[in-house]
Amino acid sequence: MIDRDDLRAATGAGIISEAQAATLAALADSRRGARTDLAEGDEPFELFKGFNEVFIVVGLVILAFGWVGVAALFVDLGQRSQGAVLGIVTGLIAWLLSEYFVRRRRMVAPAMTLAVMFALTALGTFAVWFAQPFMVAQQDYSSLPWPAIAATAAVLVYWARFRVPFALAIVAIGLFIAAILLAATARGTPATFVELFRLSADGPFAWITLVLGVAVFAVAMWFDMSDPHRVTRRAANGFWLHVVAAPALVNTVALSLLDRNSGTANLILLVVLLGFAIVAIVIDRRSFLIAAIGYIVVLSATVFDGDGAAIPVLLLGVGLLILGAFWQRIRSALLRPLAGVLPLHRLPPADI
Repeated sequence: MIDRDDLRAATGAGIISEAQAATLAALADSRRGARTDLAEGDEPFELFKGFNEVFIVVGLVILAFGWVGVAALFVDLGQRSQGAVLGIVTGLIAWLLSEYFVRRRRMVAPAMTLAVMFALTALGTFAVWFAQPFMVAQQDYSSLPWPAIAATAAVLVYWARFRVPFALAIVAIGLFIAAILLAATARGTPATFVELFRLSADGPFAWITLVLGVAVFAVAMWFDMSDPHRVTRRAANGFWLHVVAAPALVNTVALSLLDRNSGTANLILLVVLLGFAIVAIVIDRRSFLIAAIGYIVVLSATVFDGDGAAIPVLLLGVGLLILGAFWQRIRSALLRPLAGVLPLHRLPPADI
């Protein structure tokens, strides 16, 4: 049986292209109908397919800095028309590079890099055209939401064309930024960054974060449930949306409860964090668990002063190692009593 190592060897020998190798791997996965190429308890995650992709990313970054340096010699960014033309040309270059490295070569790391570059270019271009620096200097942010909204829409078009899962995370972050800027225009800016997550703070910022976190989580689950075996890009779309949704939900709940600084609030926080852990195990996504770990450490330091916090942290480390080593068994045991409640056929397979 030909495995992924054989496909990599064939690609390296020039027998088949990287696009053909990716197509063959996807076809083999779909025919098997399950995640047989993954180790037991593993979760699909890929940042790059080989060091050649890292090499290309370095080249893209150097190219970007060189392009900005050369453009600064000939373009007056103080002139809106010149800045807008530069942004359009830069975005077109990023788009054409994506046509080759993403659609033709199907590279992962260059796709993520180009998505970030396109997003920053779109944001900069729309900011040059719509933003009013004088108004911003006077703490009037009414000219900022539209560049954020337009840039987010542009990245959504980019995702629709190239289907880069990481681009959906950028879209979700763009929605957060646009919503926060709209709220800041109407209600004033938050005093600190933490107020974006504290429900007790003035303004609607934490509620916006919570609502958008739930919405992004729902979209992520839609992608996940459409591909329970995690063999297509839909699962990768879900993964990156979970990466955005988890901190938004966990930060809002945890910081709001920690702000009360009471034993009851700490107990509720512990229960909530355990709930997030159970959700992470059920949906087979570690992102919620990773987002909650930091708050468990903070909670331990708050409840157990001084050296006493070391023991809970040690137990947390042991627990994470056990969970990582026996993830599938723990997940199967957790899903058995829920078999009649949850649509298990829409979740990643488990031995129950």
